[in-house]
Formats: sequence, structure tokens, C-alpha cells
Amino acid sequence: MFKKKLLSIFKKVFFIGFSAFLFGTGASTLAPKSFASPGFFEYQWDPEPGYKRLKYYQSSSERNERSTYYFFLKGKERTEDIEKLTIAVPDYFEAKIKTKKLSLCKVKVGGYTERTRCLENIPSLIKVNDKQTSIEIFPERPIPKNKDNYAVVMKIFNPRKRGMFQFRAISQKGGDIPISTYLGTWNIDVQ
Repeated sequence: MFKKKLLSIFKKVFFIGFSAFLFGTGASTLAPKSFASPGFFEYQWDPEPGYKRLKYYQSSSERNERSTYYFFLKGKERTEDIEKLTIAVPDYFEAKIKTKKLSLCKVKVGGYTERTRCLENIPSLIKVNDKQTSIEIFPERPIPKNKDNYAVVMKIFNPRKRGMFQFRAISQKGGDIPISTYLGTWNIDVQ
């Protein structure tokens, strides 16, 4: 009985020590550099109730590099037609967002064998506020609730400072009383 308990404790200590050794020696730097798409594992200390993670693609996650962001609005994430889309940009995201470098399109989401690309450009009125904390998109025709995928495409230079930036998506449907609906959050990582 005592030997089994001692063996169990030894296994746990060995596992913890070996893991610390791997991380301490920089074994993680031996892994190949990954692309700038969202990671396999994402952890939040205290996620808000109702938090939804949205998919995105980022062509480069390096600081000060030119990058193209695709903020995906997949069919299953849209619960109603979207007549206005608001993207809340964090105030510490210090990159210059220009309206002429923003667009909305129907998109084919890429994978390992195909690239992400726009299939059809959706004519839209796009506004960025003076503080660069909000992007408002008014499509010429509402984004329908169907299985098609859409994306907001943003071409910018990444910020100078590294960090994780949360872009929140809020949709609005027209009518007598316009009601805003939280769609989800894109977690952008700049290294």
C-alpha cells in the first residue's frame, strides 16, 4: 500500500519536473513557427457570460508588418438579417484604420489546401470614428440570415506593441425599434 502511494507521488513529481524542464530549456522554440490564424487552445480566466468566440484569419501577426484581417461572420453565427454592423475596437489597438482599406464581402473560408478569398464584394458605407474605437458598416442590402459566409476585410499595419486585442461584433436589424445584438468577439494576437 505504501509502495503504491509512493510510486503515484513519484510519477506526479516526475511529470511536473519534466514539464518544467521542457519549458525552461526553451523546447517550445524548437517547434516550427505557426501561421497567424487563431490557435487551437484559447483560455480566458473569467469569461463573461454569453461570450462567443468568432473565427478570423490574420495574414501576419508580427508587429509593424502589413497584415490583412478577415473577420468572419459565418452563417450559423447570424441569427437575423444584419442591416448595420458595428465593430468595437479596443482603445489600446494603436494602428491606423482607414475607411478605404475596409470592405465587406461574401467569402470562401480557406483551410490547409485553399486560401481565404472574397467571392463577391458587398457595396457598403463604412465609417470609422475619430478615436478609432468603432467601425460602423451599413451594407447596401442587408446581410441575409443564411448559410453563406461573410467577412469584414481590413488591411492595416499591425500595431507597434504586442498583445491580444478583442474586437466585438454587434449587429442591428432595422425596423420601428432597432435592437442591437451581440454576435461575438474576435481575439486578435500580435506578437
